[in-house]
Amino acid sequence: MPALQKSGEIEAALERLPPRSDWLFIGCGSSFYIAQAAASSWTALTGQRARAVPASELLLFPSLVTFVPPCQPVLISRSGHTSEVLKAAEYLKSKENVHTLAITCVEGQPLEQISTATLHMLAADEQSMVMTRSFTSMLLGLQGLAATVGKKSDFLESLKKLPSLAQTALDPLPSRVRKFANEHDFADYVFLGQGPFYAVASESMLKVKEMSCSYAQCFHTLEFRHGPKSIVSPETLVTFLLSESGYQAECEVLEEVKGLGGTTVVITNRAGDAARRAADFLVELNLDVPEYARLTTYLLPGQLLGLFTGLKKGFDPDRPRNLSRAVVLE
Repeated sequence: MPALQKSGEIEAALERLPPRSDWLFIGCGSSFYIAQAAASSWTALTGQRARAVPASELLLFPSLVTFVPPCQPVLISRSGHTSEVLKAAEYLKSKENVHTLAITCVEGQPLEQISTATLHMLAADEQSMVMTRSFTSMLLGLQGLAATVGKKSDFLESLKKLPSLAQTALDPLPSRVRKFANEHDFADYVFLGQGPFYAVASESMLKVKEMSCSYAQCFHTLEFRHGPKSIVSPETLVTFLLSESGYQAECEVLEEVKGLGGTTVVITNRAGDAARRAADFLVELNLDVPEYARLTTYLLPGQLLGLFTGLKKGFDPDRPRNLSRAVVLE
């Protein structure tokens, strides 16, 4: 994030784009979950309408996606050559005649050539097939863009402080998660979050599924009551990403799941007594930054759970079976 600000790319990109009141964030896989979190952050920080769609929705059902008046599309791809994102970029340019903004971790790729402006997160590129630091870096970059448009200088300062503040809370986490993963076997992994945390829950679900080939699901926290809670047992690991805004209501679901016999992980900024009692594994962040600035820190426990569960099962978490680093179609 600091490198992006120093480069002046945010300001340069905004100069090349026309003013828009509606924004549309587009991606595939992990990049779609970035899009969801970025859209939530955009609305919160700018007051403008924003939403997220998979690239495939734009390609197959364009009439259900595009806004009138035209929206500002943001295309998200770590590699810059994900086929469906490229096709979406081409469609927007040729059929909708709108300017597009890309964010990627690689320079000089096809997406950059198609798009009107590009934000580069070059330091976040990774060789692993699985997105980890690229996810958090691109989300932070888009939050920085939102804070710039929304003139939220305090939020930008919070993003700058976040790495040093988060290090204290997150440094002990790898050894704790490794021990927890090695001591337990679960048949089902469930991740729950509300609002902007739903996107992080979705990405956490994907990390466990990709890196450990485990069965994993995600739901909005309160929606878990409406049918899905039937799966709860001691072999079900239910991870709660407790927000500050909806803390009390979400904590009630946590207590309900614990009462049904589920095993629970709780990730929250500050835990009350009820959350402490109901948590089998508690991650308390204690970060004095705005709620939306904390989104990326909620992701690390899920990434680590996928990593250590995959290693325990004898898989290579960097190279999951049936996957490639980018989906490139013939």
